Amino acid sequence: MSHKFFLVDLSYVRPLKEVDEHLDAHVQFLNDQYAQQHFIFSGPKEPREGGIILARMKNREALDQVLSCDPFNKAGLARYSVTQFIPRMYADTFKAVLEDA
Repeated sequence: MSHKFFLVDLSYVRPLKEVDEHLDAHVQFLNDQYAQQHFIFSGPKEPREGGIILARMKNREALDQVLSCDPFNKAGLARYSVTQFIPRMYADTFKAVLEDA
């Protein structure tokens, strides 16, 4: 695998009202990352205290650069916790994601 996998755990540090003011820009950011095949999935936590992103990047530095462009990050709305992992087991439906890595 030439790419590395990361679990990004966002935790909001500002009220949801402020988060919602930047939501459209954040969604556009996510769409851009999907178009570049950097992100595999993403979504809000339940309860809505933040979100989760599964990313596939060349390295941690590349991921940090991408996350620095997130409108939530630029506005100081979220704290990001990143965990790199090696997918050893997976459902067959995800095999193509791993083979492209």
